[in-house]
Amino acid sequence: MKRYYRPLVQTGPDRPANALTLAGGWAWFSHVAIHKRDAPVQHVPATDISEAVLACLTAPRAAISVLSMDQPRIMGILNVTPDSFSDGGRFDDPDLAVSHANQMIASGADIIDIGGESTRPGADEVDIADEIARTEPVIGALRANSDVAISIDTRKAAVAEAAVNAGASLINDVAAFTFDPRLADVAANGGLPVCLMHAQGDPKTMQANPRYDDVLLDVYDFLEERIAVAEAAGIARDQIIVDPGIGFGKTVAHNLALLRGLALFHALGCPILLGASRKRFVSVLGGGDAATDRLGGSVAVALHGLRQGVQILRVHDTFATKQAFDLEQAISGAQRQ
Repeated sequence: MKRYYRPLVQTGPDRPANALTLAGGWAWFSHVAIHKRDAPVQHVPATDISEAVLACLTAPRAAISVLSMDQPRIMGILNVTPDSFSDGGRFDDPDLAVSHANQMIASGADIIDIGGESTRPGADEVDIADEIARTEPVIGALRANSDVAISIDTRKAAVAEAAVNAGASLINDVAAFTFDPRLADVAANGGLPVCLMHAQGDPKTMQANPRYDDVLLDVYDFLEERIAVAEAAGIARDQIIVDPGIGFGKTVAHNLALLRGLALFHALGCPILLGASRKRFVSVLGGGDAATDRLGGSVAVALHGLRQGVQILRVHDTFATKQAFDLEQAISGAQRQ
């Protein structure tokens, strides 16, 4: 029976002598939870785990778009769309989009993630030419005046090609190459890092009664399989980021299960991206009807990710998130080991 290994992650200075550093970063662990399908979870000392598994859990992650992964990185969301769930229509003018990107950079964003197609529940697919027309000018203008890492949030190879030519340095695919397999070739040929996200179904239908046998392990298996596809296409494993896809074909219960088991994905040996900012489950659990009312809950989830060793946090509210991270790490004494 397949075993899945989840480090029981800790941060802060009260670190026992036998603790191991998680992924070369600021967190550590001395015990591991072993998951198996249809079996109780077992907690064992890390010293009982094989050297191969420990290597996946402890090996420092390679830099992504020249950003080291030994500290938490903030990815600022820039939707240049008329219909995104939180900020649709606010930044579909290129000048406003670039101005907002610069504000996010000034307030702590390490990466700007630019998307021209809404992937909110129920969203329709956007024509390739329209998606390029929305994203390419913004990427070009931002790159002309900044060396910030720029991510293109797209499922489509042609859109990624235009974005890379304009200055993007990371491809963020919510479909993990299942929508347009040629996107893997674009990344491989350009030597670009990629983020592979799990989603059940497409945006139009993904919230129509999503089901899993075991959401945590099912998502892990999907990402493991998509990593293999990316490697077969010629993408280096150390340039692959994984994202469990909070809110993409998941109920509130599914989202909570993924957040509770988030550290499991470290066993894939890749940096983890967590994107839960302003999503509907925040208001279901914490109140606030409008997406802009979800700041407190969004920061709470981002802090949970930080405490679980997640390397990249994808957020709308960069200043509040960075402020929370700085305070969390100062109070806990968390630092690179």
